[in-house]
Amino acid sequence: MPLIEPGKKAPAFTLVDHTGTKRSLKEFLGKPLVLYFYPKADTSGCTTQACAFNDELPTFKKLGGVQVVGVSPDPTGAIAKFAKKHQLSFTLLGEEPGEDGTPKTIDKFGVWGEKSMYGKKYMGVIRTTYIIDAAGKVAKRFDNVKVPGHAEEVLEALKDL
Repeated sequence: MPLIEPGKKAPAFTLVDHTGTKRSLKEFLGKPLVLYFYPKADTSGCTTQACAFNDELPTFKKLGGVQVVGVSPDPTGAIAKFAKKHQLSFTLLGEEPGEDGTPKTIDKFGVWGEKSMYGKKYMGVIRTTYIIDAAGKVAKRFDNVKVPGHAEEVLEALKDL
């Protein structure tokens, strides 16, 4: 599926978080939301990204109570271990791929696609971040995210919204 363009409504979803609780997009509405998609819990890039967002949480909260939520195609147990190991204090959602190999919500956001490593092609999450406004519309999108400095880049973008 295509990426969601700024100005368009974010797709509704219900996924299980790292505590085993079902969470829906609608419960995050009313405040800005940073919804970021990452490939795999507890890998080096994903850990660096999550820890950077975690370190900046007080600054996000000062900007109108901005919430941060990370989404990956991992099972609940993996994201729970990841959150505990790195003392992450924001919501992580997991969505394992379905029978067809595609995680439906991740695909609805347009971030499930072909990747390549060492010449081998495979399907996975293309690191992407959405800023969703209080009404549920995409305010900004960051494509093919590079981890170093990304949390700060998102903070700067929020100041301009």
